[in-house]
Amino acid sequence: MGFEYDVAIVGGCGRVGLPLGITFASRGLKVALQDLNGPAVDQINAAQMPFREDGADEALKRLTGESLVATTDPAVVARAEHVVIVIGTPVDEHLNPVPAVVLRLIADLAPHLVDGQHIVLRSTVYPGTTTLIERAVSNLGLDVDVSFCPERIAEGRAMRELTELPQLVSASTDAAFDRAEKLFRSLSDSVIRMQPDEAELAKLISNAWRYIKFATANQFFVMADSRGLDYERIRSALAEGYSRAADLPRAGFAAGPCLMKDTMQLAAFADNNFPIGHSAMLVNEGLPLYLVRRLEERHDLGAMTVGLLGMAFKADSDDARSSLSYKLKRVLGFSARRVLCHDPFVTTDADLYPLEDVLAAADLIVIGAPHRMYGSVRFEGPVLDIWGLLDTDL
Repeated sequence: MGFEYDVAIVGGCGRVGLPLGITFASRGLKVALQDLNGPAVDQINAAQMPFREDGADEALKRLTGESLVATTDPAVVARAEHVVIVIGTPVDEHLNPVPAVVLRLIADLAPHLVDGQHIVLRSTVYPGTTTLIERAVSNLGLDVDVSFCPERIAEGRAMRELTELPQLVSASTDAAFDRAEKLFRSLSDSVIRMQPDEAELAKLISNAWRYIKFATANQFFVMADSRGLDYERIRSALAEGYSRAADLPRAGFAAGPCLMKDTMQLAAFADNNFPIGHSAMLVNEGLPLYLVRRLEERHDLGAMTVGLLGMAFKADSDDARSSLSYKLKRVLGFSARRVLCHDPFVTTDADLYPLEDVLAAADLIVIGAPHRMYGSVRFEGPVLDIWGLLDTDL
């Protein structure tokens, strides 16, 4: 049968789905973005990005109303050949994966799935989820192909990385493999075929590896800092001209919606026999506590107003999801007289203050997220900057 759209992206107005939809549309495909977020749908149809993503604004303006449309109506799914799902596996309050979320989504979409379609799971899923989805679709009596093709982008670099990075595609049948490869060759000439369980595990390993690398750097920072030594000076000297240490990260908060979550999914997959992953969580999640203890040792925090600069989870981002700056804020709230926060990009927090007000009121400044604009901040009092963004420090 013929389809009106080449691709429908379920959850398509978010940080994974929207850059993907824009890129597909820029490559000549007709794309529908389906999302429950009505305000985001309205913004996109007005050719306005609902979040920061380098290189996306102009492309969205060019494509909206032509090859790209957004809607809250799930019925649009029935009119697309490829149905890309960017809803992944969350973890519960006990840090255990909840693959049933993806299964419930398939059940919700069932009235809009038709024979001849191709379902693509794009976000991180717990190993075995692709097989569960295949079984669920088969039980619906539908002739629909299923593949898992994990996203690999970093926020802020999606528009470039979608076309520069190799695309991983996985499926359990030749037909699904061929459809997935053809679809993602519209983005990249480099397509790597894997089995679904391999690709599912590869995605978790990728995020856990990054999380562990950041934890290693943060542990080195604590070691050096506790003895009065500057980790960043040590790291930069070690890495200069020495390729085997070039990938040693700076210290800083390892946060966001994916890294810890996926590390814990990998732990669950290993029957919780993942001591390196659990240790990484203890180091990364413990860093805000260490920093507050450091401040308490050097200052009378109870008599001080602390200015916390940067509430997003990474530099030059407007995404505050799972940001450790908020954990730092809570911990500081028990010790400091007052905590005032600023972020030039985050719009979801009403409890933020103008930068000039924070600098004027603060007795001490902490850099929570290393936004580039903070590199030019001048403050006469003490500054805690574990990122090495500023020349000055405590």
